[in-house]
Amino acid sequence: MFMIIINTILAIIITMIVMSMCTLISKSSSKDQEKSSPFECGFDPKSSARSPFSIQFFLIAVLFLIFDIEIAIMLPIILTMKWSMSSTWIITILLFIIILIIGLYHEWNNGVLKWAN
Repeated sequence: MFMIIINTILAIIITMIVMSMCTLISKSSSKDQEKSSPFECGFDPKSSARSPFSIQFFLIAVLFLIFDIEIAIMLPIILTMKWSMSSTWIITILLFIIILIIGLYHEWNNGVLKWAN
């Protein structure tokens, strides 16, 4: 029991010494002007970071993400078809693909997939 207490106290003392040394060492470099300035690929930023974002790019990225997730959902269906009724899975897959095609058609009609106006 006595060794556990000594080891705990020793670990706390070593931790406090290391933390205080790190604090003393970092104080000299924390006020450095280069570290407080913005960094952008090794160059000073020429414009504001709050520049307008292309909504068209955002919509296509979301569309890609949705189809990527849908493919990840469909892949296990192929593996589980061995263990269950095939007619149920075929209806499920067809319904899922029909919903995807209807969604894609709707996005196409709304002009989401047109990159240039």
